[in-house]
Amino acid sequence: MGNKNNSADAQCDREIVITRVFNASRELVFKAWTEPKHIEQWWGPKGFTTRVEQMDFRPGGTWRYVMCSPDGTEYPANGVFKEVVPPERIVTTDEFDEGFEQVVKVDLPRGIIVTTAIFEDLDDKTRLTLRIMHSTAEDRRKHEEMGVIGGWNSSFDCLDEFLAIMN
Repeated sequence: MGNKNNSADAQCDREIVITRVFNASRELVFKAWTEPKHIEQWWGPKGFTTRVEQMDFRPGGTWRYVMCSPDGTEYPANGVFKEVVPPERIVTTDEFDEGFEQVVKVDLPRGIIVTTAIFEDLDDKTRLTLRIMHSTAEDRRKHEEMGVIGGWNSSFDCLDEFLAIMN
């Protein structure tokens, strides 16, 4: 389905907005996003695998995922769930684990990143909008330079393929 970086939808220069419409129900997309056994099937760019090492899916609960590239390089990330409204919305912090900077060899965003995933019902389809808010415009720029937009679009390609199997 269509994917795009909706920069025009960003509320300020600290935000990245990415939208995708999936050919699956909102409940199914939410389930694929929130259950570890499903997350491990699609999370990360094409060719990567993901381990869900921790997931306490409730407000205040923590998560830790490790993406593994085809060459075995690990990219760990973690955060805290701030808001969970099934099947409509998830708000979480997103932090880079220690050592992530050495792996990606770029200057990482330093402030807190808050990602809001919004799941909208479109009859038999779902519009998923990611609103990624950074502490500063500079942090947003650094995140973009890391390839966050391409990474999410590739992840969404993987999610699209996984949802076709789940359907």
